[in-house]
Amino acid sequence: MIEAAMLWNEPNNKSHWDPELDPGWRLFAQTAIMAGRAIAAENPQLPRVLGGLSPIDPGFITNMTEQGVLDHVDVVAVHGFPLDWNLWELREWPAKLDEIAAVTDLPIWVSEVGVSSFGAEEVQAWGLGRTAELLIGRSARIHWYSLYDLPRAWPATTRHKEAEGSSYYRHFAMGLLREDGRPKIAAEAFAQYTPAMGLCQWFHFEDHRLDEAVRWMKRFGVKYIRTGLSWADSFRPNALAWFDRMIDALADFDVTVTFCFTPDHLGLAPHHTSPPRHPEQFAEFCASMVRRYAPARPAPSMNLAVARC
Repeated sequence: MIEAAMLWNEPNNKSHWDPELDPGWRLFAQTAIMAGRAIAAENPQLPRVLGGLSPIDPGFITNMTEQGVLDHVDVVAVHGFPLDWNLWELREWPAKLDEIAAVTDLPIWVSEVGVSSFGAEEVQAWGLGRTAELLIGRSARIHWYSLYDLPRAWPATTRHKEAEGSSYYRHFAMGLLREDGRPKIAAEAFAQYTPAMGLCQWFHFEDHRLDEAVRWMKRFGVKYIRTGLSWADSFRPNALAWFDRMIDALADFDVTVTFCFTPDHLGLAPHHTSPPRHPEQFAEFCASMVRRYAPARPAPSMNLAVARC
């Protein structure tokens, strides 16, 4: 079942939203407000999550508060990868959550956290255990990123690539499973932390790994996951058939669905990181997906039968 709708992915990261096209994130704020309203109009019970922040930045939350965005979401989400990309230590996770809690009363989810096995599988396995120790009990949702390594033939969603040394290549080694499905050392330990810990797994369009991923997640005892429905992909041929198949395959899990990625022809620039020219079009996409996959449930009918005298 769909348990939450997330508005974008890492909006304060230039790999996912271009700040040069949107100084001060004014267009993002407008886009998020419109989408939040559209989702609430379709299903007022469905929690709306402000897309996971990366980096974890209380200043961005203050900005969103001042622009009215937090009036239209129910949860704030953060991402953290201190052993790979962030400039803080793993042990600082509780303090990072406290930084966000200091500027909002909304619940805080960790919608991506992970460790690459780029240098050594043993480092990933240790990082998994230490992360679980630091976060379980502090956040209602902890989505470990990810189940699978990113296939080497696919590009990572980033724009720095090789310019930053190993940073680009670490994207390809975040999985508990290798690209070919063989488990790593960390996979053996992951089931110790479910169901308190869930998974974040992005599925590419018509992803061949979907059915096997479901089998692995059930084997691990995973109860909740996070994935995405791409606005850009919605313009591909047979997009709805793929979306239907993916959501149906994940029906046994509590799913946070992330709505993101601007279609080239609808952005200020022809790139998935671009703000949309017309934010209401993104809101319409979000509404249509909620209407299709998470419609509001009708209120239970009351028995108004009148007893005979």
